[in-house]
Amino acid sequence: MRISDIQRCEVRPGRLVEWTFSPATVATAAALPTDSRPPAYNQESHIRTARTVREDGLFVPTWLGAAFDLPGRADLDALEEALRAWTLRHETLRSGFRWSGDEMHRFTLERDDVSLRREVVGDFTDTGRLVRHLQDRFDVAADALGWPNLIYAAVVRDDSTSVYLAFDHTNVDAYSLQRIPDEINELYAARLAGHAVGGTQVGSYVDFCELERTNADGIDDTHAIVGRWREFIGRCDGVLPNFPVDLGLDPGGRLPTQKLMREWLVDADAAAAFEAYCRRHGGSLVGVLAATSMIVHEIGGQPVYRTVVPFHTRMKSAWSDSVGWYVGGAPIEVPAARDFDEALAVVRSELQANRSLARMPLARVLRLLGADFRPTSPDLYSIVSYVDARVAPGATRWSERKAYGLLRVSYGDQVCVWVNRLDEGLWFACRYPDTDAAYKNMRRYVEALRGLILSVPASPLAAHGR
Repeated sequence: MRISDIQRCEVRPGRLVEWTFSPATVATAAALPTDSRPPAYNQESHIRTARTVREDGLFVPTWLGAAFDLPGRADLDALEEALRAWTLRHETLRSGFRWSGDEMHRFTLERDDVSLRREVVGDFTDTGRLVRHLQDRFDVAADALGWPNLIYAAVVRDDSTSVYLAFDHTNVDAYSLQRIPDEINELYAARLAGHAVGGTQVGSYVDFCELERTNADGIDDTHAIVGRWREFIGRCDGVLPNFPVDLGLDPGGRLPTQKLMREWLVDADAAAAFEAYCRRHGGSLVGVLAATSMIVHEIGGQPVYRTVVPFHTRMKSAWSDSVGWYVGGAPIEVPAARDFDEALAVVRSELQANRSLARMPLARVLRLLGADFRPTSPDLYSIVSYVDARVAPGATRWSERKAYGLLRVSYGDQVCVWVNRLDEGLWFACRYPDTDAAYKNMRRYVEALRGLILSVPASPLAAHGR
């Protein structure tokens, strides 16, 4: 899907309706015993970071969400049933955490204990006021330090109904969001047709958390993966890498506000040509990282581009349809290259050598390193992500359905770049510190990335089938 903020996802006026967990569900959750399955390291790190930042006096919303349209004026009973059925399908959505001293413990609701409360908020005729309400509401209802930490909403009109879902990051990743429009449309259509909207069974992210944590807790500081991270962080001067250009940051200053840059990078033909050129080195992910290494060297002058590349950790088919935060990171180092082909070869070699490191949660590695990585920012490190999203269910209808993946852009000192391949081409989104230097250099980056993608396939080497 196109990644956007709430301000630029085609919000239109209408009657706003919201769904949250009912008071009865919340009361039942408060009395639940501890679920023996622990939080994932991703979840624990995220919540601890949110708590640390909050203790430092800053409220930093970090929710993720999805937006899409249904045709016509929605049948709210059918939509509510579809939303509940979808919620029951994914166990992590009815699971949360509570503190006991400095320890986090999980609790998980039974399916029959989950009910939704519907509230008609009112009619909005002004788009700006509706956008502000949605953002403010999602900030509170999908807070990392609260529970429940999700909310569903619909803006109902005669010609269409826009559906919005917002979640704390502990529950979802980008792949999870991509599946939402098609799954809920399918459940809603079934209900309208009079069919039962019973729960299709999918793998539980809560079960995955237990398995991943057991595996991670089985290593110590002598493990080879820990050693490789130790060496990488040492070459990053003892910190995890940020985007290696001038971001205009004040060392030791308060966490800056952020902005979102989002736009079409190139069209479908250019995306296909770029993929064809990069295929012998592994495809467009390798190409985007290779291009980035060359561009940031030109802008920032660093002799080596170091970054952590996100990879999904859905290694078994049981997790392929599951909602959760299935993401790890692999470190790579790319010296300044003479040309794009050399950069491609180096990136491919680095990914082949290091991708397996993404299966071990970085939070576990940092704990074993014993380093003082006191989190002061929502992002541990900068990323450049590439995803071919065309294979997601319903992807061909995303444009028709006005489907978006939503980011809450608030505070942060890192740069996060997402390049998604859609049917229409390559979509670029970037969250960056709101400084003049960062804006200038990220504009230079995106224009150079567009230029390189357009120029490489047109080179003589490409014309001869290399």
